Amino acid sequence: MGEDKSEYWVEIAEYDLETAKAMQDTSRFLYVGFMCHQVVEKSLKALIAKTGTIPPKVHSLIRLAELSGVNTLLDVNQTALLNELLPLNIEARYPSDKEKLSKSLSEMYCGELIGRTEEFFSWIKKRL
Repeated sequence: MGEDKSEYWVEIAEYDLETAKAMQDTSRFLYVGFMCHQVVEKSLKALIAKTGTIPPKVHSLIRLAELSGVNTLLDVNQTALLNELLPLNIEARYPSDKEKLSKSLSEMYCGELIGRTEEFFSWIKKRL
């Protein structure tokens, strides 16, 4: 059961990664950050599902890392990624300061964010 559910989370994370790239290609940078958050969130939920546990309906990447057991394995760059992505998830859902946030998300930054997200996702998949 756990493996099937884990595969489900990986598949939708892969879809979200492709969506992040499509948003990058169309300069919809606010949604690049949101989709990168989704990739990391769903990859962490895949780890949780692997144990046979139903992943909780939370969006905190730090909390999901703790629940999945990888929080103690994260390096400083991975922890920084989780912390960077959190506000991008919240602001994309509830854009109280959407214009200001959008201006801070450049094409270069979003390209780097996608690359770092891909690295994190690959790191997680090796643990599945």
